[in-house]
Amino acid sequence: MSSAGGGSSSKPRAASSQPSETSSKRKRGVFQKELQHMMYGFGDDPNPLPESVALMEDIIVEYVTELVHKAQDIGSQRGKLSVEDFLYLIRKDLPKLNRCTELLSMNEELKQARKVFESDEEKLRKVFEVDNQLNDE
Repeated sequence: MSSAGGGSSSKPRAASSQPSETSSKRKRGVFQKELQHMMYGFGDDPNPLPESVALMEDIIVEYVTELVHKAQDIGSQRGKLSVEDFLYLIRKDLPKLNRCTELLSMNEELKQARKVFESDEEKLRKVFEVDNQLNDE
């Protein structure tokens, strides 16, 4: 199916039964537990077959690797990789784009909340230190 001429197909290994380059170089089973939970959440058996989990892991790792490589190609034009490079790549997949922007927004909110919490915690610590110093005198 894949030609020796090195065509620019986005899925050159789709029909191959051989493991892909990335899957043969990486440690397998790293995401096994998470994938089992996700598969169950999407309607699979609570304990899916190990072969199914391994296949899902191979597909996901290959997808993410290709996405990162494409984002690196885009980012190399500017000299750095950014979140916008990934958003650009998924711009036509609206559910993915919406979910990513939602998660990025939540992440920003969490950062702000942590900053406020750490600031408040520091203020409390100073108040307690002053209080302890006054009580010691």
